[in-house]
Amino acid sequence: MSRIGKQPISIPSGLDVSLNGSVLVFKKGNLTKELDTKGNVNVEIADGHIVFASKGEDRQSRAYWGTYRALANNTVVGLTAGFTRQLEINGVGYKAAAKGKVLELALGFSHPINYELPEGVEVSVEKNIITIKGSDKQVVGQVAAEVRGFRPPEPYKGKGVKYVEERIIRKAGKTSKK
Repeated sequence: MSRIGKQPISIPSGLDVSLNGSVLVFKKGNLTKELDTKGNVNVEIADGHIVFASKGEDRQSRAYWGTYRALANNTVVGLTAGFTRQLEINGVGYKAAAKGKVLELALGFSHPINYELPEGVEVSVEKNIITIKGSDKQVVGQVAAEVRGFRPPEPYKGKGVKYVEERIIRKAGKTSKK
């Protein structure tokens, strides 16, 4: 049995949730997000809660049950609080600057990297910390992974772009024979 799917999602004040067939519609101010369950789970909105139920007892139905509940919860959290991911830049001459909808990175290449930000994502840079904010968890994580991918941290000096909470396992360099 799904443990996640059983838990109801409480709807915070200021967020309107409606069910349109198999599509959950979330509205907060002028932001609207839709979650199409494609008829794989039963969804009910009652008493300020969204409740999901499995359509069948087979393995696939139970997987959809937990998955769609988690996606709906991420949408609720994203529209109310938002998601944040932080990256740290280490290295001599490595720097970043946010210029409108473009993140400009100098990561030791012969050219600067201009990363175009997708819609709904904001970036701020303070010293060597890049903060990525947005309402969609998947998009925020994808942007962070792509920025990290330009210069992943190397194990000898730790230079590169890494997540703030990431721990780099260091290796010993070469030693000379004497």
